[in-house]
Amino acid sequence: MSNARNNDLSRKKIQQILAALGSGPIIEDTTQIEAAEYNWHQPHCFTRSQLHMLDDFTKKIGKTIAQKFATLCHGDFNVTIASTTQHFANELLDQVLESEQNDYYLAFGTDEAHPCGLIGIPLKTAFIWATQLLGDTESKEDSRSDLSQLEESLLLDIGSAVVEALSDSHSNCDFQPAKNIVRRLLPLELKGTEELCKITFNVKKSDSEDTEAYLLILCNALEPVVGKTTEATDKFSAEDISKAILNYLQQMSVFVTAQLASTVLTFDEMMSLQVDDILLLDKAIDKPVEVMVNDQMAFRGRPAKSAGRYAVVITERISGEKITHGRL
Repeated sequence: MSNARNNDLSRKKIQQILAALGSGPIIEDTTQIEAAEYNWHQPHCFTRSQLHMLDDFTKKIGKTIAQKFATLCHGDFNVTIASTTQHFANELLDQVLESEQNDYYLAFGTDEAHPCGLIGIPLKTAFIWATQLLGDTESKEDSRSDLSQLEESLLLDIGSAVVEALSDSHSNCDFQPAKNIVRRLLPLELKGTEELCKITFNVKKSDSEDTEAYLLILCNALEPVVGKTTEATDKFSAEDISKAILNYLQQMSVFVTAQLASTVLTFDEMMSLQVDDILLLDKAIDKPVEVMVNDQMAFRGRPAKSAGRYAVVITERISGEKITHGRL
């Protein structure tokens, strides 16, 4: 309210303000609540234990690739796994369309007609690998925008060796490389909803610069690696269909709002508001925060902070079911 109106406060209003502010000193709760971020826009095909198995698998891949390079190029090589990430196919397709993609690709799969993955080799890496396979002791920067036919043939040999290393790293993997290496266009037919695992690795020869390449593999092709089995059925039951729909719905985004409290003003009162005026809300300071999901009340909680941001610790469902250590 304006200062003029505040000077005419009734005793009842003063008592309401004092009750809202509290009679004692306000002690800030400095307890930090660490909440892990969850990205709904990325697939979560594997559980935590399966991700550990996948990590062990990628380490084996790195060691095997190093051995293949040492045999092909007659030198000492060190291969490290830079990252292992999961993506929806449409995300990767958007990245390819937005960037000037200049990579070479070699598809692979259990049979030539149905590839389930590829190795991606950037142009700079392709030049260095082909030079090393030719036996040049110095890898000079090449200004050309294309490999020669001989260099592409050598790159095919190297890519095939990487695919072979992938198969050698696990007994349940039997991938065969395609007969040709291609450029710019992904040699995989993707519809956008497939889940892909991207394994980025660095290859370094002694006294030479690092090179980077990556493997893109459909997550379901890695299920044997992580101990995840898929039951083959000719018909889907109603329960299977319901579960599939539920799994899809769980990936959908919903709008969540944490509502502290509210109040009602007349238009005249709203127009007379000024800086430092006090608005009394319709809730006491010890009452819980209401969490709205798509404009429907779903949870109650208490205010908190996490990593320097406002947060709400979920304490109760509206239905009355308690949640242990729930966080938003």
